Amino acid sequence: MSGHAESEDGLLALELAMPQELGGRGQGTNPEQLFAAGYAACFHGALALVARKMRVDASKATVTCAVTLGRDPADGGYKLATELKVEMPNSERETSEQVVAQAHQLCPYSKAIAGNIDVKVAVV
Repeated sequence: MSGHAESEDGLLALELAMPQELGGRGQGTNPEQLFAAGYAACFHGALALVARKMRVDASKATVTCAVTLGRDPADGGYKLATELKVEMPNSERETSEQVVAQAHQLCPYSKAIAGNIDVKVAVV
């Protein structure tokens, strides 16, 4: 995998490259990084919406997403896994956990991968 990806409007333009872990030179972005960025952004949007409806301050909330690529024991191919870490410093932990759980139910990325990709979601 190598090449160039660009959005129609030109705002996104980047080189694609195989990660070093898979034998590439790692001199570019890989699909797992793009997925992680998209998922984190989407989840943050869902989090903000849920927090606003619950009247919870999520103005300083951050969402970090890590995507890993591992072997799929079912067919020997590859399989993605994700881990979302959410920080909500202006909210009590229990409230944060409620907001995050509802955001996970609302987020289009979470819905799209439900049952297909291992997902860990944690309030940190």
